[in-house]
Formats: sequence, structure tokens, C-alpha cells
Amino acid sequence: MLNTGLFKFLGHPFMGVALLMTVNIGFPAASFAQRRAAPSRSRTPVSSPRRAVPQVGASGNRVDTNYTLGGGDLIKVNVFEVPEYTGDYQVPPGGAINLPLIGSVSVLGLTTEEAADEISRRFEKFLKRPLISVNLLSPRPINVFVAGEVTRPGAYSLSLQGGAGNNPGVQYPTVISALTIAQGVTQSADITQVLLRRKLGRGPEQSVSIDLQELTRTGRLPQDITLRDGDTIVVPTAAKLNLAQARNLSANSFAADPTRPRTVAIIGEVNRPGSYLVTQGESGGQQNGQQTITGLPTLSRALQLAGGITPQANIREVVIRRPTRTGTEQLISADLGKLITSGDINQDIIVQDGDTIFFPTATETNAAEAIQLANTTLSPATIQVGVVGEVKRPGPVDIKSNSSLNQALLAAGGFNDSRASSKAVDLIRLNPNGSVTKRQVKVDLAAGLNEDTNPILRNNDVVVVGRSNIATIADPVNTIAGPFGTILSILRFFGIGF
Repeated sequence: MLNTGLFKFLGHPFMGVALLMTVNIGFPAASFAQRRAAPSRSRTPVSSPRRAVPQVGASGNRVDTNYTLGGGDLIKVNVFEVPEYTGDYQVPPGGAINLPLIGSVSVLGLTTEEAADEISRRFEKFLKRPLISVNLLSPRPINVFVAGEVTRPGAYSLSLQGGAGNNPGVQYPTVISALTIAQGVTQSADITQVLLRRKLGRGPEQSVSIDLQELTRTGRLPQDITLRDGDTIVVPTAAKLNLAQARNLSANSFAADPTRPRTVAIIGEVNRPGSYLVTQGESGGQQNGQQTITGLPTLSRALQLAGGITPQANIREVVIRRPTRTGTEQLISADLGKLITSGDINQDIIVQDGDTIFFPTATETNAAEAIQLANTTLSPATIQVGVVGEVKRPGPVDIKSNSSLNQALLAAGGFNDSRASSKAVDLIRLNPNGSVTKRQVKVDLAAGLNEDTNPILRNNDVVVVGRSNIATIADPVNTIAGPFGTILSILRFFGIGF
């Protein structure tokens, strides 16, 4: 008969450990992957494969997608056949957890499998062939840094989707989600070479280039690489802006919000140079009880805020100076003539906060194009000029944009035939720089649009129609003659007109 005291001795937990240390229990020598124990049923771990399939970037480089442990992770360390050493551990910021017998073990930057191997190696001093498994119960938030051509560069914390914690179907955030939370890429971005930098556990940093344009064009989802804690995303500045691609970019979900107001400066040949806040558009009416907004914050919308172009504007060589996130400046050329003649909407560039728009002065005036421009939204609907002196209705008159001198005279009722000097008028112009110019224009009411006898007028121009020579002489005499009649009446009696 066996001694019952011996059973009590062998059943003591300490002696169980000693027995494992001294007795070969028959497990063959194998890697941990072959002999990993099943996780405890008390918590459902997040699945973490030993080696994830690498994802391929646009450059053909492969990025390591294995999850590495860090501060904030909740893990389960399972010591097979020794449940008193099994437990849940919150990884502290330093990455070292404190385990029974072996003390502090750093798991920072290790995968769950690498952490299990390290703990197993440390337990070998106390256990014979220790069987260790490490499972991720609840992952920490994904902290990434987004830099370059995005609306708000900076550090962001992204949550895991699909039910983090005990849900094994957890989904990691993507590059697209990171760009979206940074309020989208700017119009200056080169989305064909987005850079992802990743620290590989305790190893070197890895970089991979991602072509988001290919992703949006073909829907190749593997391009949108999932993120890991500590990743850095850099959106570079495009060397040259492609107008068609820029407009397509604005329609993407990861582009800057088109409803966000942006401040631009407009200078040159516009009626009201200055700084303006450009919004998406004006109210488009009611739909289902809601105000609708139409239109994008484009170059033409900014021009409307500045009162439209002057008749001297060169709309074919508009220049936009755009600051970039790298401290440089992009120079973008736009030809609004193509927008008018061929409907090339890509020329109506979507403006960006900080843009400076310059409308240069045309070296020559094309009469046909000036008339065409007057009927577009690029020009103001009307301008106001002053026609004073010897006209039938002197004062301010409203005329269509790009109207000529002859049209202004007709709008004022024409010459006062009995008193006006109809051969020439004075044209006074207030220039954008604050200076005033005055020139005499010979009048030819039968002439077409031309700079010499029938120039295009600008807003706030003043046309002065002088008196004829006879009126100049007669006016003082008439003042003196008073109630005794006027010299003018006498001259008229003799059939002398002016």
C-alpha cells in the first residue's frame, strides 16, 4: 500500500513544479509554433497570426504588417499545466511586464510569438520544456503622425474598428482613414507617392511608397495599407499641378472638405483687388426643406467676389501663387479663355487657402473677345461710369461690362446738340494704384470698338463733354444780358446755330 503522505507531498504545487523540472514528461523537442497551448477560455483573444502576409506598396516594396506589443496592450500569458502562473497583464509604457518566478520581462516591440519565445526562454531556468503562449486581448489605440500636404498635419490617435477588445474580427485603420482624420489632402498633394514609414519592432525603420491615385482609379484595395502604432504618413508636394488630376482629387473622400472656406488674395486687372473669403457656393434653393449649396470654391467664384475682370485683363495667362507645406511656392497657370471658348472646366481651378491670384494686363485688346467676355460671369454684369457736361442726361450711368465710350454717351442721352463740343471728350480714369489719368479722345460715333476713338470703359471712369466755342462765349454774355434777352437768341434769329 502506498503511503498517503506521499500523495500529499506530490500534490503540493511546489512539488509539481519540481517534478516538471526533473522529470522528462515525454513531449518531443519542437518549436513553440508546434507546441503552443490553447488560450484560456476566460477571455477571447484577438487573433494574431505568427507571420502576416506582407502588403505591397506602389514601389513594389513590402511592408511588415505584424502587430508588435507596446504600452497599453492587454495580453494573456498562459503557462501550460501551471495555471497559477497564467494571467492577464496590461503592458506599461516602458513595455516590461512582471511575471512570477522570472520577474520583469520586456515585450516592447515584440510580436506575441516573439514575446512567448522570450518568456519561455526565461522560464527554462525553472521549468523543464515550458509551454508558453501570449495572446492579445485588447490592443492599444493606433497613434500615427500625418505630415506634408494635408489640411491639418499632426499626431492622431485612431481606434480599431469592428469591435476592439474581445472581438477577434478587429480591423486596423488604413492610410485613407488617417488622411481623412487629418481633414484631407490639399490641392498641392502628389498622391502617387505617399510615403509610409514604419518602425519594425526593435529593428530598423521601413519605408514604402503608396500610389493612392492607382487605388482610386482601379479600386486595388491592397494599396491602402493598414496602419500600426507609431507609423508616419508623409504626403509630398507635387512638382507640377495637373489641372485635370487636381479636379478629380477634390472629389475623393480623402480630399479637403470643399465646404471649408478659404481665404485668397486677388490682384491685377480686377475691379476690386483685395483679400476674399471664398466658400463652396451660394444657396441653391430648397430641397426637402433644406438649403442646398451649389458650386465649388473655384477661381471664377473668387473672381466674382472681386467684382470681375477689367476690360484690360489678360484671362489667358492667369497665375496662381500657392504656398505649400514645405515652405515653397507652386506657380499654377490657368487659361480662362479655354473655359469660355471650349468649356474646359479644368481651367476653373479650385482655390486653396493662402492662394494669391494675379490677372495680368493684356498687351492688346481683341474687340470680339471683349464683347464675348462681357456676356460671361467673369465680367461684372454692369459697371458705372460718369458722363458729365454737355449731354442730355448728365450723371452716373450703368452700362454693361466692356461697353465702349460711344455706348456711354448714348446711355446719357447723347450730345446736347446746341451746346456740346462733339468732336472730342475728356476721359478721366482712377487707376488701381490710386493715380488719376486724363486723356482727350476724338469722338467718332460711327466707329467700332478701338482704343483711339471708341475705347472700352472701366468702372468709375468719367467722361467729360465740353462746351462748344460759341456756348463758351455766350454763357457769360447771357449772364450779363439777363432780362433784356440773350445774345444766343439774337444769333438764333439770324439763323446761326451751334
